[in-house]
Amino acid sequence: MKRFFVPAFALLFLAGAALPATAGVPAGATGTWNVDKVHSEVGFQIRHFVADIRGHFTDFAGVIRLDAAKPETSSVELSVKVASVDTWEPQRDAHLRAPDFFDAERFPEIRFVSKKVVRKSDAAFDVVGDLTMRGVTREVTLPVTFKGITRDSWERERAGFEASLTLNRKDFGINWNKVLDQGGYIMGDDVTLSIRLEATRPTPATTK
Repeated sequence: MKRFFVPAFALLFLAGAALPATAGVPAGATGTWNVDKVHSEVGFQIRHFVADIRGHFTDFAGVIRLDAAKPETSSVELSVKVASVDTWEPQRDAHLRAPDFFDAERFPEIRFVSKKVVRKSDAAFDVVGDLTMRGVTREVTLPVTFKGITRDSWERERAGFEASLTLNRKDFGINWNKVLDQGGYIMGDDVTLSIRLEATRPTPATTK
């Protein structure tokens, strides 16, 4: 399979003085943030034989509504186009889109919609919500870290978030596998999802 939500990619690498995660969510962060797909990544990894295979999705969108004063009232929605799956191997990608795996024709989107936010520390939050994949919806908890805020050269504010979660693919009806001659299976059941998001919002023009 592929590396569902790619681990380790740089966030907030634009010039500017980003607030460190330990600073928490500043009051100015309150508002609606739109995921910047170009500077974000949604990926995954899964065991194949004895090594991990990684992949990602190239088409996704999301909205984060932040309330710095009351983080528990914040929310997030993320949608991923299944057909955009990419493991850098066309034949494998075609199999992943087929009914054995994501069945992209019948279930074109993976969606996460939050239901509750629990503050763990100044910059760490458990985001509880419904993850829908291949027509199956399960409640999951995403441990989210707020990475900071900066402003780019076009006066847009940028905020960074990251999360990682391990799921059992069979919980979502993705059961395909093959038995090896020497025993065991080609693929593992656990999939590590890795989400790195950079979100933006326009800054109102300054009145002179």
